[in-house]
Amino acid sequence: MANTRQAKKRVRQAERRRVRNQAARSTVRSAIRQVREALASGHAENSRGAYLKVSSLVDRAVGKGLIHCNQAARIKSRLNRHLKQLATRSA
Repeated sequence: MANTRQAKKRVRQAERRRVRNQAARSTVRSAIRQVREALASGHAENSRGAYLKVSSLVDRAVGKGLIHCNQAARIKSRLNRHLKQLATRSA
């Protein structure tokens, strides 16, 4: 356990940040799941809108240091690949 006032304050700050970061990561994961569900349902328009939302959320998460930039690129690339496959199947 922390002994000094500064260490106790750092513990409080770390806990607040952990909770905030956890909520933000959960939001990103939920948005990714929504894109995958839209892709599975076969709705190209819904999938495209959900993908744009995820792209923005993922980029913001990178800016806040929640996820690595390469992970964000990988997420967007994979979702976009599935989106393109859906577009070619429906066309």
